[in-house]
Amino acid sequence: MQRKIRIEKLVPGGLGLARTAEGVVLVRGGLPGEEVLAELEPHKDHLEGYVLELLVPSPEREYLPGLPPGADLPVRYEMQLELKRGLVAEALSRIGKLDIEMASIAPSPRTLGYRTAAQFVPHPLGGLAYRELRSHQPVQVKQDATLAAPLAEALTLLNTWPIVGLTEVVLRGSLSQDRVQVGLIGGHARWYRDVAQGLVEAGVAGVVWGAFDTHGRFRGPSRHMAGAPALSEDYGGIEASIDVTSFAQINPLAAAALYQEAVRLVSPGKRLLELYAGGGILSLHLASRFEEVHAVEINRTALGHGYADAKKLGYTHVRFHRANVNTAEVWLPADLIVADPPRSGLDAKTLVLIAGSGAAEILYISCDPSTFARDARRLTDAGYTLAFLRPYDFYPYTHHIELLSLFKRS
Repeated sequence: MQRKIRIEKLVPGGLGLARTAEGVVLVRGGLPGEEVLAELEPHKDHLEGYVLELLVPSPEREYLPGLPPGADLPVRYEMQLELKRGLVAEALSRIGKLDIEMASIAPSPRTLGYRTAAQFVPHPLGGLAYRELRSHQPVQVKQDATLAAPLAEALTLLNTWPIVGLTEVVLRGSLSQDRVQVGLIGGHARWYRDVAQGLVEAGVAGVVWGAFDTHGRFRGPSRHMAGAPALSEDYGGIEASIDVTSFAQINPLAAAALYQEAVRLVSPGKRLLELYAGGGILSLHLASRFEEVHAVEINRTALGHGYADAKKLGYTHVRFHRANVNTAEVWLPADLIVADPPRSGLDAKTLVLIAGSGAAEILYISCDPSTFARDARRLTDAGYTLAFLRPYDFYPYTHHIELLSLFKRS
């Protein structure tokens, strides 16, 4: 069904909320104050859909060339920050039933050209594409204003290459080195030997192949094909090894500020336990304040990077463990537990482990206000106080936001 609606506000997930005679409506693609024509479908207790046509656009809307399909906050930057702070406040109030004083939002050092990771699919007519948010159909990408310079150059190059048989192409770049690594996913590694060597000769730092796996990107077999097996990125004084197969924050300048504030927030102690550690960048930032540091991560490549980086820094007291986070009780007790989980937040078993750990402090970094609010409620119910919370803008022109928080045992 199609309806004309007026969007009142944004809610977590970046959806616009409107109220009609038929009930609450949630739509993607609109901004507060806009009148739109929307295509809607009934859900459990509301209508949901997407904007078909802007009838009365917001005066705050910006029309910047080169914004990708995922850029769902095309408004002036000050308004983006205000809207994102509102998303966090609403999640805390509605989901977490928490009333706390939030620190001011930390803006991104760059509003464009900040992104050092990207994923594309091949377009049927050639070149690379993003998936359209609504239909998931491929949309050709000639430029993306959010990409950092080395990724933008690689996108231009790859759009001219006849690469067939792939399901995905992944880029991982370094601002400090001004280089990019390419991941080719799908097909068979032998198909892309010449392609990989040619890309390196054309200026790409390195190429990695990965088998397509329905469980996720680079969950199956992978192989280094040509060039550099890893890059190095400066995260606020820590030179960290990164590559296309493992996780690292995609806005290094904004992440550096968050890591440095985390060091100032926590109290020194004997033992630190980091969960979902990736390459252990945060553990390395905090290592000088603890006698023992244990970083737990499931990705073997990330652990290898962390171990090598700790060795370069001379941190013999930092240990990396390949394990599932909900088995980390073997490294308890700890004075500080650090967690930076995926968007889904802490799973039930890990939450019970953390809440019952007796740790004096919990440093929780989240990329989703809704799951953070849920977990914050459970931690406060378990006897912790949310002592500090600051939103960080890692993703300008999108509704996504990062949260830095510190819980203290009551």
